[in-house]
Amino acid sequence: MNVDTEAVPFLDLASINTILQHDYDVAWKSVMQHGRFVGGPEVEEFEGHFSAYCGARACVGVANGTDALTLILAGLGIGPGDEVIVPANTFIATAEAVCAVGARPRFVDVLPDTLLIDPDAAAAAIRPGTAAIVAVHLFGQMADLHALHRVARRHGLALIEDAAHAHGARRRGRRAGSCSDAAAFSFYPSRNLGALGDGGAVVTNNVELAEWVRSCGDHGRSVTDRYRHVQRGCNSRLDSLQAGMLSVKLASLDTANTARRQAMEHYLRHLPPWCEPVAEHPESESVYHLAVIQVDNRAAVAASLERNRIGWGIHYPIPCHRQPAYKEFVEYLPVAERAARRVLSLPMSPSLSTAAIERVCEVLWKAPG
Repeated sequence: MNVDTEAVPFLDLASINTILQHDYDVAWKSVMQHGRFVGGPEVEEFEGHFSAYCGARACVGVANGTDALTLILAGLGIGPGDEVIVPANTFIATAEAVCAVGARPRFVDVLPDTLLIDPDAAAAAIRPGTAAIVAVHLFGQMADLHALHRVARRHGLALIEDAAHAHGARRRGRRAGSCSDAAAFSFYPSRNLGALGDGGAVVTNNVELAEWVRSCGDHGRSVTDRYRHVQRGCNSRLDSLQAGMLSVKLASLDTANTARRQAMEHYLRHLPPWCEPVAEHPESESVYHLAVIQVDNRAAVAASLERNRIGWGIHYPIPCHRQPAYKEFVEYLPVAERAARRVLSLPMSPSLSTAAIERVCEVLWKAPG
Protein backbone atom coordinates (compact mmCIF):
# COMPACT_ATOMS: atom_id res chain seq x y z
CA MET A 1 0.00 0.00 0.00
CA ASN A 2 1.21 3.50 -0.80
CA VAL A 3 1.01 5.31 2.55
CA ASP A 4 1.13 8.67 0.76
CA THR A 5 -2.16 7.99 -1.01
CA GLU A 6 -4.94 10.09 0.45
CA ALA A 7 -7.72 8.18 2.19
CA VAL A 8 -11.24 8.24 0.76
CA PRO A 9 -13.73 8.36 3.64
CA PHE A 10 -17.01 6.49 3.40
CA LEU A 11 -18.87 9.72 4.21
CA ASP A 12 -17.13 13.06 4.64
CA LEU A 13 -19.41 14.80 7.14
CA ALA A 14 -16.73 17.30 8.10
CA SER A 15 -16.51 18.57 4.52
CA ILE A 16 -20.30 18.75 4.13
CA ASN A 17 -20.80 20.72 7.33
CA THR A 18 -17.80 23.02 6.94
CA ILE A 19 -19.36 24.51 3.81
CA LEU A 20 -22.39 25.52 5.90
CA GLN A 21 -20.45 26.74 8.93
CA HIS A 22 -21.37 30.42 8.62
CA ASP A 23 -25.11 29.73 8.37
CA TYR A 24 -24.87 27.22 11.23
CA ASP A 25 -23.26 29.92 13.38
CA VAL A 26 -26.11 32.34 12.62
CA ALA A 27 -28.71 29.70 13.53
CA TRP A 28 -26.82 28.81 16.72
CA LYS A 29 -26.62 32.43 17.85
CA SER A 30 -30.32 32.95 17.22
CA VAL A 31 -31.27 30.03 19.47
CA MET A 32 -28.77 31.06 22.12
CA GLN A 33 -30.23 34.56 22.20
CA HIS A 34 -33.88 33.60 22.68
CA GLY A 35 -33.12 30.58 24.87
CA ARG A 36 -36.13 28.47 23.83
CA PHE A 37 -34.13 25.29 23.27
CA VAL A 38 -37.26 23.13 23.14
CA GLY A 39 -40.27 24.39 21.20
CA GLY A 40 -38.53 27.47 19.82
CA PRO A 41 -39.62 29.23 16.61
CA GLU A 42 -37.05 27.28 14.56
CA VAL A 43 -39.12 24.11 14.95
CA GLU A 44 -42.29 25.53 13.42
CA GLU A 45 -40.26 27.23 10.70
CA PHE A 46 -38.51 24.01 9.73
CA GLU A 47 -41.74 22.01 9.83
CA GLY A 48 -43.35 24.46 7.42
CA HIS A 49 -40.40 24.43 5.06
CA PHE A 50 -40.03 20.67 5.05
CA SER A 51 -43.72 19.88 4.52
CA ALA A 52 -43.76 22.31 1.57
CA TYR A 53 -40.56 20.75 0.21
CA CYS A 54 -42.10 17.26 0.35
CA GLY A 55 -45.39 18.47 -1.14
CA ALA A 56 -47.42 17.51 1.94
CA ARG A 57 -49.81 19.43 4.19
CA ALA A 58 -48.15 18.86 7.56
CA CYS A 59 -44.87 18.04 9.24
CA VAL A 60 -44.23 17.29 12.92
CA GLY A 61 -40.66 17.20 14.22
CA VAL A 62 -39.85 14.32 16.58
CA ALA A 63 -36.78 12.98 18.34
CA ASN A 64 -35.66 10.47 15.69
CA GLY A 65 -36.78 8.46 12.70
CA THR A 66 -37.73 5.38 14.71
CA ASP A 67 -40.07 7.47 16.86
CA ALA A 68 -41.55 8.97 13.70
CA LEU A 69 -42.51 5.54 12.38
CA THR A 70 -43.75 4.34 15.79
CA LEU A 71 -45.93 7.42 16.24
CA ILE A 72 -47.43 7.01 12.76
CA LEU A 73 -48.36 3.40 13.46
CA ALA A 74 -49.87 4.27 16.84
CA GLY A 75 -51.69 7.28 15.42
CA LEU A 76 -53.29 5.10 12.76
CA GLY A 77 -54.58 2.79 15.48
CA ILE A 78 -52.25 -0.10 14.66
CA GLY A 79 -51.38 -2.31 17.62
CA PRO A 80 -51.82 -5.74 19.21
CA GLY A 81 -53.51 -8.23 16.91
CA ASP A 82 -52.39 -6.41 13.77
CA GLU A 83 -49.78 -7.41 11.21
CA VAL A 84 -47.69 -4.92 9.25
CA ILE A 85 -45.97 -5.89 6.01
CA VAL A 86 -42.29 -4.90 6.05
CA PRO A 87 -39.54 -5.61 3.50
CA ALA A 88 -36.81 -7.81 4.94
CA ASN A 89 -34.13 -5.63 3.39
CA THR A 90 -34.22 -2.62 5.71
CA PHE A 91 -32.60 -1.32 8.86
CA ILE A 92 -33.91 -3.02 11.97
CA ALA A 93 -35.68 0.17 13.13
CA THR A 94 -38.52 -0.47 10.67
CA ALA A 95 -39.43 -3.75 12.35
CA GLU A 96 -38.62 -2.30 15.76
CA ALA A 97 -41.32 0.36 15.36
CA VAL A 98 -43.92 -2.25 14.42
CA CYS A 99 -43.13 -4.29 17.52
CA ALA A 100 -43.09 -1.15 19.69
CA VAL A 101 -46.83 -0.65 19.12
CA GLY A 102 -47.57 -4.31 19.82
CA ALA A 103 -48.12 -5.34 16.20
CA ARG A 104 -46.30 -8.13 14.35
CA PRO A 105 -44.06 -7.58 11.33
CA ARG A 106 -44.73 -9.78 8.30
CA PHE A 107 -41.49 -9.78 6.36
CA VAL A 108 -41.64 -9.98 2.57
CA ASP A 109 -39.06 -10.21 -0.18
CA VAL A 110 -37.66 -7.47 -2.38
CA LEU A 111 -37.13 -6.95 -6.09
CA PRO A 112 -33.78 -8.30 -7.35
CA ASP A 113 -32.77 -5.20 -9.31
CA THR A 114 -33.67 -2.34 -6.93
CA LEU A 115 -33.77 -4.35 -3.66
CA LEU A 116 -36.98 -2.45 -2.78
CA ILE A 117 -40.18 -4.07 -1.50
CA ASP A 118 -41.83 -6.31 -4.10
CA PRO A 119 -45.49 -5.20 -4.48
CA ASP A 120 -46.52 -8.69 -5.60
CA ALA A 121 -44.89 -10.22 -2.52
CA ALA A 122 -46.67 -7.66 -0.35
CA ALA A 123 -50.01 -8.53 -1.93
CA ALA A 124 -49.42 -12.26 -1.44
CA ALA A 125 -48.58 -11.74 2.25
CA ILE A 126 -51.90 -10.09 3.18
CA ARG A 127 -53.92 -11.97 5.78
CA PRO A 128 -57.08 -11.12 7.75
CA GLY A 129 -55.04 -9.36 10.44
CA THR A 130 -52.97 -7.24 8.07
CA ALA A 131 -53.34 -3.54 8.85
CA ALA A 132 -50.60 -1.73 6.91
CA ILE A 133 -47.74 -1.88 4.46
CA VAL A 134 -44.49 -0.06 5.17
CA ALA A 135 -42.79 0.99 1.93
CA VAL A 136 -39.10 1.47 2.69
CA HIS A 137 -37.34 3.88 0.34
CA LEU A 138 -33.88 2.34 0.42
CA PHE A 139 -30.47 3.72 -0.58
CA GLY A 140 -32.08 6.97 -1.80
CA GLN A 141 -34.71 5.50 -4.13
CA MET A 142 -38.46 5.40 -3.58
CA ALA A 143 -40.37 2.13 -3.61
CA ASP A 144 -43.19 1.62 -6.11
CA LEU A 145 -45.89 3.50 -4.21
CA HIS A 146 -48.22 3.47 -7.21
CA ALA A 147 -48.42 -0.34 -7.18
CA LEU A 148 -48.43 -0.51 -3.38
CA HIS A 149 -51.23 2.03 -3.18
CA ARG A 150 -53.38 -0.17 -5.41
CA VAL A 151 -52.71 -3.14 -3.13
CA ALA A 152 -53.41 -1.12 0.03
CA ARG A 153 -56.62 0.40 -1.35
CA ARG A 154 -57.92 -2.97 -2.54
CA HIS A 155 -57.54 -4.45 0.96
CA GLY A 156 -58.27 -1.38 3.07
CA LEU A 157 -54.72 -1.09 4.45
CA ALA A 158 -52.70 1.90 5.56
CA LEU A 159 -49.67 2.71 3.42
CA ILE A 160 -46.70 4.19 5.27
CA GLU A 161 -43.39 5.44 3.88
CA ASP A 162 -40.14 4.80 5.72
CA ALA A 163 -38.25 7.63 4.03
CA ALA A 164 -35.10 7.69 6.18
CA HIS A 165 -32.92 7.32 3.05
CA ALA A 166 -34.97 9.43 0.68
CA HIS A 167 -34.98 13.16 1.46
CA GLY A 168 -35.84 14.78 -1.87
CA ALA A 169 -36.23 11.55 -3.85
CA ARG A 170 -38.95 11.45 -6.52
CA ARG A 171 -40.96 8.80 -8.30
CA ARG A 172 -43.35 9.71 -11.10
CA GLY A 173 -42.55 13.32 -10.27
CA ARG A 174 -43.74 13.19 -6.66
CA ARG A 175 -41.43 13.50 -3.70
CA ALA A 176 -41.08 11.07 -0.83
CA GLY A 177 -43.49 12.05 1.90
CA SER A 178 -46.41 13.03 -0.33
CA CYS A 179 -47.70 9.70 -1.59
CA SER A 180 -49.06 7.77 1.40
CA ASP A 181 -50.98 8.03 4.65
CA ALA A 182 -47.81 9.31 6.30
CA ALA A 183 -44.05 9.21 5.98
CA ALA A 184 -41.33 8.83 8.61
CA PHE A 185 -38.07 10.71 8.07
CA SER A 186 -34.82 10.37 9.99
CA PHE A 187 -32.37 13.25 10.35
CA TYR A 188 -29.54 11.10 11.69
CA PRO A 189 -26.27 12.92 10.87
CA SER A 190 -25.37 10.67 7.92
CA ARG A 191 -28.69 11.24 6.11
CA ASN A 192 -28.91 13.43 3.01
CA LEU A 193 -30.72 15.90 5.26
CA GLY A 194 -28.82 15.18 8.46
CA ALA A 195 -28.90 17.04 11.75
CA LEU A 196 -25.91 17.69 13.98
CA GLY A 197 -27.35 15.13 16.36
CA ASP A 198 -30.51 13.08 16.17
CA GLY A 199 -33.93 14.05 14.90
CA GLY A 200 -36.87 12.92 12.83
CA ALA A 201 -40.20 14.00 11.39
CA VAL A 202 -43.64 12.76 10.48
CA VAL A 203 -44.86 14.15 7.15
CA THR A 204 -48.47 13.66 6.10
CA ASN A 205 -51.49 15.08 4.29
CA ASN A 206 -53.64 13.94 7.23
CA VAL A 207 -53.82 17.01 9.46
CA GLU A 208 -55.68 15.15 12.20
CA LEU A 209 -52.93 12.51 12.32
CA ALA A 210 -50.30 15.26 12.50
CA GLU A 211 -52.08 16.87 15.43
CA TRP A 212 -52.31 13.51 17.20
CA VAL A 213 -48.57 12.90 16.67
CA ARG A 214 -47.72 16.38 17.96
CA SER A 215 -49.78 15.83 21.09
CA CYS A 216 -48.53 12.31 21.74
CA GLY A 217 -44.88 13.30 21.26
CA ASP A 218 -45.35 16.12 23.75
CA HIS A 219 -46.44 13.90 26.65
CA GLY A 220 -50.01 13.70 25.34
CA ARG A 221 -50.50 17.40 26.00
CA SER A 222 -53.57 19.21 24.70
CA VAL A 223 -52.81 21.61 21.86
CA THR A 224 -54.96 24.26 23.56
CA ASP A 225 -54.07 23.72 27.24
CA ARG A 226 -50.50 22.75 28.05
CA TYR A 227 -51.49 21.66 31.57
CA ARG A 228 -54.06 19.14 30.32
CA HIS A 229 -52.85 15.76 29.04
CA VAL A 230 -55.50 14.19 26.85
CA GLN A 231 -53.69 10.95 26.02
CA ARG A 232 -50.89 8.78 27.35
CA GLY A 233 -48.01 10.17 25.38
CA CYS A 234 -44.25 10.13 25.27
CA ASN A 235 -41.36 12.57 25.00
CA SER A 236 -40.35 12.83 21.35
CA ARG A 237 -39.66 16.36 20.14
CA LEU A 238 -37.27 17.93 17.66
CA ASP A 239 -35.29 20.56 19.53
CA SER A 240 -34.78 24.14 18.38
CA LEU A 241 -31.05 23.84 17.66
CA GLN A 242 -31.48 20.83 15.41
CA ALA A 243 -34.45 22.43 13.64
CA GLY A 244 -32.38 25.55 12.96
CA MET A 245 -29.50 23.51 11.57
CA LEU A 246 -31.88 21.45 9.43
CA SER A 247 -33.39 24.59 7.90
CA VAL A 248 -29.87 25.67 6.92
CA LYS A 249 -29.17 22.32 5.29
CA LEU A 250 -32.60 22.07 3.62
CA ALA A 251 -31.85 25.22 1.60
CA SER A 252 -29.04 23.41 -0.22
CA LEU A 253 -30.45 19.87 -0.21
CA ASP A 254 -31.36 19.76 -3.90
CA THR A 255 -27.88 20.97 -4.85
CA ALA A 256 -26.30 18.31 -2.63
CA ASN A 257 -28.58 15.61 -4.06
CA THR A 258 -27.63 16.61 -7.60
CA ALA A 259 -23.97 16.23 -6.63
CA ARG A 260 -24.72 12.74 -5.31
CA ARG A 261 -26.41 11.78 -8.59
CA GLN A 262 -23.43 13.08 -10.54
CA ALA A 263 -21.09 11.09 -8.32
CA MET A 264 -23.09 7.91 -8.97
CA GLU A 265 -23.09 8.56 -12.71
CA HIS A 266 -19.30 8.80 -12.55
CA TYR A 267 -19.15 5.51 -10.66
CA LEU A 268 -21.29 3.85 -13.33
CA ARG A 269 -18.87 4.94 -16.05
CA HIS A 270 -15.84 3.50 -14.26
CA LEU A 271 -16.90 0.44 -12.25
CA PRO A 272 -15.63 -2.95 -13.43
CA PRO A 273 -18.26 -5.16 -15.07
CA TRP A 274 -18.40 -7.63 -12.19
CA CYS A 275 -19.65 -4.86 -9.87
CA GLU A 276 -23.45 -4.91 -10.13
CA PRO A 277 -24.93 -1.54 -9.11
CA VAL A 278 -28.37 -1.52 -7.53
CA ALA A 279 -30.65 -0.41 -10.37
CA GLU A 280 -32.51 2.87 -10.54
CA HIS A 281 -36.06 2.39 -11.83
CA PRO A 282 -36.88 4.48 -14.94
CA GLU A 283 -39.69 6.24 -13.05
CA SER A 284 -37.40 7.14 -10.16
CA GLU A 285 -35.04 9.96 -9.35
CA SER A 286 -32.81 8.57 -6.66
CA VAL A 287 -30.92 10.87 -4.31
CA TYR A 288 -28.24 8.20 -3.74
CA HIS A 289 -28.05 8.24 0.01
CA LEU A 290 -25.76 5.26 -0.57
CA ALA A 291 -23.79 3.95 -3.55
CA VAL A 292 -24.55 0.24 -3.38
CA ILE A 293 -23.15 -2.51 -5.57
CA GLN A 294 -23.43 -6.29 -5.41
CA VAL A 295 -20.35 -8.49 -5.67
CA ASP A 296 -19.76 -12.21 -5.34
CA ASN A 297 -16.53 -12.04 -3.32
CA ARG A 298 -17.41 -9.29 -0.85
CA ALA A 299 -14.88 -10.12 1.85
CA ALA A 300 -11.96 -9.97 -0.58
CA VAL A 301 -13.24 -6.80 -2.26
CA ALA A 302 -13.75 -5.08 1.10
CA ALA A 303 -10.25 -6.13 2.16
CA SER A 304 -8.81 -4.53 -1.00
CA LEU A 305 -10.63 -1.29 -0.26
CA GLU A 306 -9.43 -1.41 3.34
CA ARG A 307 -5.80 -1.89 2.33
CA ASN A 308 -6.06 1.16 0.10
CA ARG A 309 -7.63 3.36 2.81
CA ILE A 310 -11.01 3.50 1.13
CA GLY A 311 -14.11 3.55 3.33
CA TRP A 312 -16.91 1.06 2.78
CA GLY A 313 -20.04 -0.29 4.47
CA ILE A 314 -22.64 -3.05 4.25
CA HIS A 315 -26.36 -2.19 4.15
CA TYR A 316 -27.37 -4.78 5.35
CA PRO A 317 -25.46 -8.01 6.04
CA ILE A 318 -28.28 -9.69 8.01
CA PRO A 319 -31.86 -9.25 6.77
CA CYS A 320 -34.38 -8.41 9.47
CA HIS A 321 -36.08 -11.81 9.38
CA ARG A 322 -32.74 -13.52 10.13
CA GLN A 323 -31.88 -11.34 13.12
CA PRO A 324 -31.87 -13.24 16.46
CA ALA A 325 -34.30 -10.76 18.02
CA TYR A 326 -36.88 -11.49 15.29
CA LYS A 327 -36.44 -15.24 14.91
CA GLU A 328 -40.13 -15.87 15.61
CA PHE A 329 -40.96 -14.10 12.34
CA VAL A 330 -38.52 -16.09 10.19
CA GLU A 331 -39.39 -16.63 6.53
CA TYR A 332 -37.44 -17.90 3.53
CA LEU A 333 -36.92 -14.80 1.37
CA PRO A 334 -34.33 -15.72 -1.25
CA VAL A 335 -33.78 -12.33 -2.92
CA ALA A 336 -33.14 -10.49 0.33
CA GLU A 337 -30.94 -13.31 1.63
CA ARG A 338 -28.81 -13.41 -1.51
CA ALA A 339 -28.46 -9.63 -1.50
CA ALA A 340 -27.36 -9.66 2.14
CA ARG A 341 -24.36 -11.78 1.11
CA ARG A 342 -23.41 -9.54 -1.82
CA VAL A 343 -24.21 -5.87 -1.10
CA LEU A 344 -21.35 -3.45 -0.55
CA SER A 345 -21.65 0.31 -0.08
CA LEU A 346 -18.96 2.52 -1.63
CA PRO A 347 -17.99 6.05 -0.56
CA MET A 348 -20.75 8.56 -1.29
CA SER A 349 -21.03 12.22 -0.44
CA PRO A 350 -22.00 15.44 -2.23
CA SER A 351 -18.38 16.53 -1.76
CA LEU A 352 -16.92 13.34 -3.25
CA SER A 353 -14.50 14.28 -6.04
CA THR A 354 -14.24 12.58 -9.42
CA ALA A 355 -10.60 11.81 -8.62
CA ALA A 356 -11.67 9.97 -5.47
CA ILE A 357 -14.31 8.00 -7.39
CA GLU A 358 -11.78 7.02 -10.03
CA ARG A 359 -9.36 5.84 -7.33
CA VAL A 360 -12.08 3.71 -5.76
CA CYS A 361 -12.84 2.19 -9.15
CA GLU A 362 -9.15 1.65 -9.90
CA VAL A 363 -8.85 -0.38 -6.68
CA LEU A 364 -12.00 -2.33 -7.60
CA TRP A 365 -10.62 -3.19 -11.02
CA LYS A 366 -7.59 -4.76 -9.29
CA ALA A 367 -9.62 -6.53 -6.61
CA PRO A 368 -10.63 -10.20 -6.92
CA GLY A 369 -14.14 -9.94 -8.35
